[in-house]
Amino acid sequence: MSPPTHLAEVATYLHDLQDRICAALETADGGACFAEDAWTRPHTGAELRGGGRTRVLKDGSVFEQGGVNFSQVEGTRLPPAATAQRPQLAGAAWAALGVSLVLHPRNPYVPTTHLNVRWFEARPENAEPVWWFGGGFDLTPFYPFDEDIVHWHTVARDLCAPFGADVYAKYKKWCDEYFLLKHRNETRGVGGLFFDDLNAWDFARCFALQRAVGDGFLDAYLPIMKKRKNIQFGEREREFQLYRRGRYVEFNLVYDRGTLFGLQSGGRAESILMSLPPRVRFEYGYAPQPGSPESRLADYLQPRDWV
Repeated sequence: MSPPTHLAEVATYLHDLQDRICAALETADGGACFAEDAWTRPHTGAELRGGGRTRVLKDGSVFEQGGVNFSQVEGTRLPPAATAQRPQLAGAAWAALGVSLVLHPRNPYVPTTHLNVRWFEARPENAEPVWWFGGGFDLTPFYPFDEDIVHWHTVARDLCAPFGADVYAKYKKWCDEYFLLKHRNETRGVGGLFFDDLNAWDFARCFALQRAVGDGFLDAYLPIMKKRKNIQFGEREREFQLYRRGRYVEFNLVYDRGTLFGLQSGGRAESILMSLPPRVRFEYGYAPQPGSPESRLADYLQPRDWV
């Protein structure tokens, strides 16, 4: 088992990461601030206990809604979403902490984006506890620009480079495969990085990779946001954005393991579902006009190499 100080060390980093990201996003938005909703689950023998800081920005100059959450919870029995890949841990007590972020810009030319970095510890009875890291970030444009996607993946590649020549390719492929709407046969966006079950290295090296991902997010996203936030748009672009947000809802409610884990473990629904967009629309049988700017997006929803 990792020493008890490891959990506290990860928590300190994640608290600071949440603070730094919120401050940077407030500055970049320039029109709104995050409101914090601090919550607790008391240690009264309940199956799930702990707490967190849910921070939400609404109706900003750039972001229609954005959330940056920190949570630290523990429970007496792992839910099915956590043991599907680890049946040997079924029934184990557990602890989890992480920062999760989703940004829904108002301008359709600014991509939606997601970041998650987390630590998990399982404590099976009559066995040594097991820990692992997970996380990543991905980008979901509605009107994609190749140069933006190349920048996004260049940052991802470069932050992975110190950890091995194959790390970026491995986690990029994992992201493409994870953020896949199987019933649509399309990716959620243009990918990025995704990793889970990271404990093959020692704690220090695994933690360093998690920090590189968390710290690299703003370098990857803010230049794109600043470049596209003032592009003029009209009702057509806005309606397409709202329609494509429906795909985001489909993935998060049908496939996302974090959402399923949170709900199955009895987590705080408001914080878990913070990732959903504030406005969205669904349309039966929608198809963009051939040759239109909206029709271009389909070409970007299959994995490809960007760097």
